[in-house]
Amino acid sequence: MSQSPACHRRALIVEDEFILALDLEDAVFQCGFDICDLASTADRARSLAMDHRPDLVVMDVNLSGGREGIETARWLRDVCEAPVVFVTSHTDASTVERINERLPGAPVLPKPVHRERFGRVVAEVAPTA
Repeated sequence: MSQSPACHRRALIVEDEFILALDLEDAVFQCGFDICDLASTADRARSLAMDHRPDLVVMDVNLSGGREGIETARWLRDVCEAPVVFVTSHTDASTVERINERLPGAPVLPKPVHRERFGRVVAEVAPTA
């Protein structure tokens, strides 16, 4: 799947805490992405991804309804071919190991996200064409 031009690249934010989702929305916008939408559940994320085909997914591990963010991210990456960046408070060794097993190479950033580091990571995983 080829990326759209820089001004039309779209990101899907999957985060169940509304205030954090809004902060991530601003951070993603500062990286040059439009926002597909915000999703707080795995089902909503899948539905939005199929409708909007994002160029980037920003994902939390713990979503409304359980810790299914990792499997949802794997599905989004496989189906939409979009790079995934995890922004999560679950940065313990076992969770990071699970992420690395299911999505090798997916960056994991701790909450709260530092904008400068977030921008560098996004530029690495979803560079402009």
